[in-house]
Amino acid sequence: MITSNVEIGSNADAYRFGFNALAEARDIVRRVVQPTPQIEWPLLAQRTGAQVWVKHENHLPTGAFKMRGGLVLAHALLAGRHGPVPSGVITATVGNHGLSQAFAGRRAGLQVTIVVPENNNPEKNAAIKALGAELIEAGHDFSAAYEIAQGLARERRLHLIEPFHPDLVRGVATWAYEFFEAVQEVDTVYVPIGLGSGICGLIRTRDLFGLKTRIVGVVSSHAAAYALSFEAGKVVSTQTAQTIADGVAVRVPRADALEIIRRGADRIVTVSDDEVRLAMRAYHEDTHNLAEGAAATPLAALLQERARMGGQRVGLVMTGANISRPLLAQVLSAT
Repeated sequence: MITSNVEIGSNADAYRFGFNALAEARDIVRRVVQPTPQIEWPLLAQRTGAQVWVKHENHLPTGAFKMRGGLVLAHALLAGRHGPVPSGVITATVGNHGLSQAFAGRRAGLQVTIVVPENNNPEKNAAIKALGAELIEAGHDFSAAYEIAQGLARERRLHLIEPFHPDLVRGVATWAYEFFEAVQEVDTVYVPIGLGSGICGLIRTRDLFGLKTRIVGVVSSHAAAYALSFEAGKVVSTQTAQTIADGVAVRVPRADALEIIRRGADRIVTVSDDEVRLAMRAYHEDTHNLAEGAAATPLAALLQERARMGGQRVGLVMTGANISRPLLAQVLSAT
């Protein structure tokens, strides 16, 4: 666990949307999908010693919370809020962000190109292509794939979608809007940190609701760039980010996201791949839901902090269910 109360210098003003902008994003999302459930699971309470609600973003059509951001950004693009309406967009992903752009782009009538790292989850790749997007496999990890997407955007004159963008943050923040409307007096919410849209949207929503809920970010100990940066007060990159929780496999943090996290999060907890596997099995046994690696990190962190969190009212966001069959089989077969 790493804690910090120090602020750092970076421009994060673009992410300080107001309540009306958040409500607009909620309405955009609700035109497509109904709010996902937040369920209090008795077996998780027994396992963790806390009163636990799980926000089930795994129930969305793309199997992950990122779909919300894709819908809101596509709406903004069609409304001309970011310049002339583009004929096509391009981005990089390891899966869920790409699914969101493919889903929203198809609804908006946009041509979508997605760059994924080589050896990416083949099931996520197939789902992206099934939504009509062009899929390009290039680069050894997400950061390399994003650099390739930047070059292709210039070459093909496509609109580059940054995976951490104000409209994406505002869109994914709608899960927090739904959660805080449904569950009152929550002491702590645990949330995974990829590039930061999920936790930054949660922080902003908590603040707009005027709540005192503590927010705990979770990263993999095998991809600890945000935890190291949180402690150092500046961006600290790592050479590798190899973890079964591919949604948090980030080695180059965003300075603007880091500023928001350092101002608004209580702490960051690092969890090992073994702890993530245990949490995935726990979710399956206690809720019969499939949690991909990143989605299991909040429960892994709560289990790590069981003694500290006993008796508290806790929220966990199950960010997605897009786990490959071989990994799922490996995780569930362990004893």
